Amino acid sequence: MKENRYRVDWEVIEEIVVLHRSQGGWAKELNLISWNGDNPKFDVRWWNPDKTRVGKGFTFTKEELKILYDTLPEALHI
Repeated sequence: MKENRYRVDWEVIEEIVVLHRSQGGWAKELNLISWNGDNPKFDVRWWNPDKTRVGKGFTFTKEELKILYDTLPEALHI
């Protein structure tokens, strides 16, 4: 198995909302994040309590998040 030597850096620009918190303290959050110094993107993923470790998640540009926002009422039947 190959060792992953790729380093990922992040900066939390804005904490927007905690969607869920596990019993172990990890939180699924929506935040504005800059990954590796790039332009910030909206990000939904799991974070440990002190934000030193991250789980899998999704990133969205503002345009992608707007499409999701516009689609949700119909998808949720509200």
